[in-house]
Amino acid sequence: MPPLFPALVETDRLLLQRLRYEDAEEIFYAYASKPEATRFVSWPTHQTIRDTRNYLRYAIPAWRAGIDYAFSIREKNTGRLIGSIGVLVNEGKAQFGYVFSPTVWGQGYATEACRAVLPIVRQLPGIFRIGTFVDAENMASARVLEKCGLVEEARLPKWFRFVNQGNAARDCILFRLP
Repeated sequence: MPPLFPALVETDRLLLQRLRYEDAEEIFYAYASKPEATRFVSWPTHQTIRDTRNYLRYAIPAWRAGIDYAFSIREKNTGRLIGSIGVLVNEGKAQFGYVFSPTVWGQGYATEACRAVLPIVRQLPGIFRIGTFVDAENMASARVLEKCGLVEEARLPKWFRFVNQGNAARDCILFRLP
């Protein structure tokens, strides 16, 4: 049986909710269609709402299969969707990532969301490694990860091709949760 995440996680300011098909338009307009928001993600910037709906057709069954737990992130006081965070689980390893609307950058939401999700990941049976990586130029995300207790494990030259940066191999920083 795949590990189970709660469908709702609350913090002081945020509601993290399992993604739903009904979130498509909010996801598209909040961040998925924004080149500045998607610069450092592994998936292409969404050009149409259809791209977002196609992603949700993957994400929702992936949750049930126990391989990808994706949450919308909403402001608790307004209900406005401002980002998402997800955890990929593969053979005892968990990798996570997040993306936010540029309208809320610099307000501590990424740190708050990561701090809410990481303890849940730690409790999953069979998980022996939790980590992620960032483009070496994405210093804002590197700071978030450090604030959440992750440590830099390695700097990897020309390690990943970010589709929204011309698909050129980029230097990355690998982080792990001790």
